[in-house]
Amino acid sequence: MKATYYLEVVSSWCFWAEPAWAELKRRYAGRLEFGWKVALMDVSGLPKSREQCEWFYRRSGTIMRSPFLLHSGWFETGFKEYLAPNLVAEAAKDFGITDDRVRLAIARAGLRDGRRVGRWEEAADVAAKAAGLDAAALLAKARSPEVEARARGTTAEFHALQVTQRPTFLLENEIGDRAVFSGLVVAAPLAAAIEAMLDDAAAYASHAAHFGAPPAG
Repeated sequence: MKATYYLEVVSSWCFWAEPAWAELKRRYAGRLEFGWKVALMDVSGLPKSREQCEWFYRRSGTIMRSPFLLHSGWFETGFKEYLAPNLVAEAAKDFGITDDRVRLAIARAGLRDGRRVGRWEEAADVAAKAAGLDAAALLAKARSPEVEARARGTTAEFHALQVTQRPTFLLENEIGDRAVFSGLVVAAPLAAAIEAMLDDAAAYASHAAHFGAPPAG
């Protein structure tokens, strides 16, 4: 079974969803294949001002019962996309860093510390330190056409799911079941769906062991 997490690195709701993602990875280690993909936000999904960003943060922070307020210092007016944090995280995959550490480091640097991770050099510096990579090599890879093409491709996959919210989680098992959760940031409903889909797959495996392949038409 496979779980895919569509995210925007500087999304506050993705930040709030990280504990749920980590919990699922712990709970289903060895039973599911976990992976994340970039789903870039365009200008329609970004704050219009730092004041508006802070208003959103007060709303989401209270909804999540957070003991801290997210930092809006990363936000810069005039950005239509935040390519740097997303493409740097994506580029780290080409250096063998396929886990969550690079994108989480960038997100924390921006949303907790207020660092200007929308700038290429800043994002690359944070990422390189988190993963023990050469910042210049990582930056060059992040700015390459192939990495941007990958990120735009996964963003298109996200839109093809006909959802608008990040985080979005896509769950798939080997018998063709699919479940999409868009905008949820807690583990319980995802875990319930995973259990049901694992159970369905186990039932199919049991049937196949008893009856084999279906008769030819």
